[in-house]
Amino acid sequence: MGNVVEMPVWALILLIAFAAVTFASHFLFPSVRWFFRRRMERVVARLNTRLERPIEPFKLARRHDMIQRLIYDPEVSRAIVAHAKAEGVPENVAFEKARRYAREIVPGFSASAYFGVAIRAAKWLSWSLYRVRLGHFDAAALSAVDKEATVVFVMNHRSNMDYVLVTWLAAERSALSYAVGEWARVWPLSRLIRAMGAYFIRRKSRNDLYRRVLARYVGMATDGGVTQAMFPEGGLSLDGALAPPKLGLLKYLVEERSPGMRDVVFVPVALNYDRVFEDRLLVAARQAGGRKFPARISVISRFVLKQIWLRLRGRYHRHGYAAVSFGAPLSLAAFERDHPGAGIKGLARLLMERIGQEVPVLPVPLVARAMVQAKAPLSMAELEARVADMMAELPNACLHLPRDDTGNAAQFGLQVLRKRAMVEEADGLYSLVGHERPIVEFYAASIAHLFRERSEGVV
Repeated sequence: MGNVVEMPVWALILLIAFAAVTFASHFLFPSVRWFFRRRMERVVARLNTRLERPIEPFKLARRHDMIQRLIYDPEVSRAIVAHAKAEGVPENVAFEKARRYAREIVPGFSASAYFGVAIRAAKWLSWSLYRVRLGHFDAAALSAVDKEATVVFVMNHRSNMDYVLVTWLAAERSALSYAVGEWARVWPLSRLIRAMGAYFIRRKSRNDLYRRVLARYVGMATDGGVTQAMFPEGGLSLDGALAPPKLGLLKYLVEERSPGMRDVVFVPVALNYDRVFEDRLLVAARQAGGRKFPARISVISRFVLKQIWLRLRGRYHRHGYAAVSFGAPLSLAAFERDHPGAGIKGLARLLMERIGQEVPVLPVPLVARAMVQAKAPLSMAELEARVADMMAELPNACLHLPRDDTGNAAQFGLQVLRKRAMVEEADGLYSLVGHERPIVEFYAASIAHLFRERSEGVV
């Protein structure tokens, strides 16, 4: 036992390395994970005392455990077998593909990242860019929602700022889980988004196995009571108007629930802006007949640097108003009872109607609509009169105007459009710049449905 053993230095280093890895994996890493797990549990316990809807255990489960639970779900197992037969591959190959899909979809929620970083950043960014206004908001109705129900915020999709605004405004109620598209699967953004509880989806996947894995995750989250947020339109509006609903995620929410489990309560949310930063990309994509509007990092960088430069020079101004309005909650159980046979399509149609009724009316959309409808250049007095007439047509709309004054609203909206060189003046008369008309129409379209509904007698 006391003999000396000689060995090469490289072998000694290798032996020490293996010993260190074994010690770390069996003793150190579990202890570190336990430490951070206990710390997270204490943070969540404190948060749950002030949140109206506490964070559910499902959302706090370890990501690895959720992936395992998902890929061994009986429905997913049947889909794996079917995929293997259809593609002529071994079942273990199909299983690994399902595992890859699960790893892609399942988030890894961090309460510290969400409430410690994301909420503060969202609030700061929102107020830095806009004059933020909260429209209709019935706190009593939201508080009265069954505590055991799964709440789903359903929203129109105007801008990627939608995520930021609603995340912050709903922060006192719960942590939201979003479905985000391929745009967010970029490192390191993807890690932050996953830590905030968002799950990634492939919006145009034709793969039955992928859709089954996604459907089962949405069903599990709904059964688990996770507060979710979704865009029924399926993507950003290319023309500024409300788009017809798409049924994919909504169908999963409704049909993948376990029988007799929680009710689902939908909360309509409507957003509108005096400026949508992606407006030119969206309009260009519509004119090109597609939905491809990649935001080049160079374009984003130039915009950010310009805003910083303006702020340093004391010439920075926020980009008008951004407003969010919350509608009355809609219980899925009540809808199915009151509308037998309406199905998913009927539910989606009703949700979009309620979202449309809540869309905030802001200065730029009002002035944009007045300018688009004008047959000739307008004087300031004529523009103010047209804005006043439109406001009179919408007595119950969610209006957000500077100082609640028609004249100020017209002047403010005009100022924003002129600053962006979309409106020109000649001899005291204002008219649209020809090549900017599609962008102005984009803003006018955001409230056009409110006037159509009134003319059709819909209240």
